[in-house]
Amino acid sequence: MTAALVRAAGDLATDMAGLDLRGRIRLVEDRIPGRLVFTTSLGIEDQALTHAIALNKGRTEIVTLDTGRLFPETYDVWAETEAAYGIRIRAYAPERVAEEEFVAREGINGFRHSVAARQACCGFRKVEPLGRALAGAAAWFTGLRAGQSANRADTPLAEADEGRGLIKVNPLADWTRAQIDAFVRENFIPYNALHDRGFPSIGCAPCTRAVKIGEDERAGRWWWEQESKKECGLHLHAPEADVAPGQEPAAFVEPASAATSRESRRELV
Repeated sequence: MTAALVRAAGDLATDMAGLDLRGRIRLVEDRIPGRLVFTTSLGIEDQALTHAIALNKGRTEIVTLDTGRLFPETYDVWAETEAAYGIRIRAYAPERVAEEEFVAREGINGFRHSVAARQACCGFRKVEPLGRALAGAAAWFTGLRAGQSANRADTPLAEADEGRGLIKVNPLADWTRAQIDAFVRENFIPYNALHDRGFPSIGCAPCTRAVKIGEDERAGRWWWEQESKKECGLHLHAPEADVAPGQEPAAFVEPASAATSRESRRELV
């Protein structure tokens, strides 16, 4: 099965290359039988994909992982997207017991204590719900792009996810951020207001800051950690339980925006 999956993914990637976004999605829906799932983070790439999937009116399910720690702006664009396209985006939430036990053990922001703690937090908030979202799926659509970070530079249009036994489809893998921005603007696609405030990549609120000039798009994610292999585990073929080399915790540095906000609150007291 593995060899067949790898071959099918390679053939699909080759055939996707010459198609536009909606054509790529149609090809996947025509070629791959079974359940097709798109997991949206509601970031700008995923909004472009949601637009194309919704207009195609095919059989791809659109779901999201509601970690419970998202920005208010993310919930706003979620509601706006459902209204704009007349769809429902199904939410997968963390298991209650796992969340309660983590907070009791580590504290509400205990993910900052170490990389292992942060990976554990991502594990129950994102990785485990993703497993439920993809249960029985034959293909998984994502908004990954090669240009998002050095870790994603080799992202193909389609690849075999042997661990999950499905084909992972990245229809925007060869798009630039400029192409994404233009597509969203030209098609009047709803997008997260944080993108206009220096947040090219948006995750959970406590784990995301605006990027500085010259930083890559994902530099604002888990910014207190060292740069090597910063991922939440969703897009790793074989997530490691232990801390990987280069992932030892660096000193946590609070973003200037947080300090400014705190001072503003003091002035109101």
